[in-house]
Amino acid sequence: MPELPEVETVKMGLQPVLEGHRFLKVETRRGDLRKPFPKQFVKRLEGHTVVSLTRRAKYLLAALDSGETLVVHLGMTGRMSVYAEGKSRKLGQYVYDAAPADAGHGKHDHVVMETDAPARIVFTDHRRFGLMTLVRTDKLESDPLFRGIGIEPLSDGFDAAYLDRVLKGKKTPIKSALLDQHVVAGVGNIYACEALFRAGISPKRKASTIPGKRSQPLVDAIKDVLREAIKAGGSSLRDYAHADGGLGEFQHHFAVYDREGARCPGHDCNGTIKRIVQAGRSTFYCPTCQK
Repeated sequence: MPELPEVETVKMGLQPVLEGHRFLKVETRRGDLRKPFPKQFVKRLEGHTVVSLTRRAKYLLAALDSGETLVVHLGMTGRMSVYAEGKSRKLGQYVYDAAPADAGHGKHDHVVMETDAPARIVFTDHRRFGLMTLVRTDKLESDPLFRGIGIEPLSDGFDAAYLDRVLKGKKTPIKSALLDQHVVAGVGNIYACEALFRAGISPKRKASTIPGKRSQPLVDAIKDVLREAIKAGGSSLRDYAHADGGLGEFQHHFAVYDREGARCPGHDCNGTIKRIVQAGRSTFYCPTCQK
């Protein structure tokens, strides 16, 4: 599933063709994704302008001039592809290819949006675990999708004091705590593994033992890993790609994730990367230098 850096990268790729632009035409090729589209979904989008495009946790939020917000979740295999109408075009730092005749007509192309950029945006989702819905902008925080979601890890409020507070008395392993969206939003499996390695913390350590001297190194590691991953365009594993079709590069910089059996890259460490399963998710770490 795309994690925070991947969703942030998709957001940046969509901004030149969505932010400040109007939906000219919207087509849904089926009645649902993981949930049915809301009533009059197409009508509530067409003719309206995207005032801003932001990200909350792993959701994309396109605030409309109608007072509603288009909420998009990529799910496991969702992809947003952007094509320039007419001919290839550079907008901002992105170059979008001209839309081929069959763009948006594939078996798994479920939503097609045309904006006055001009551009065609195609939402493709092989497994249909993605989501598109509309929520009143002034009701977003109280909507069930967002109610109780934790702090953004790249915000100023995510600091050692915050981590001390939310982890106090928490008996779950720290890796599981970092994946809890009520604790911190959007970190995900890959970046939790990488951050714990950088902080020298075992993923099996109880979360309640982090408050104190371990909090600041972990906060710093999470922020650094996420920022580096965003700069690299995220990690392209399986279906993920940028909005302009490019691939992420951070997978080439993994220290532990998906490196079972490899030598630990830590300085003066002769350990070997190990894989365990926690709460149904693969965890990769070095038992020698992560304590």
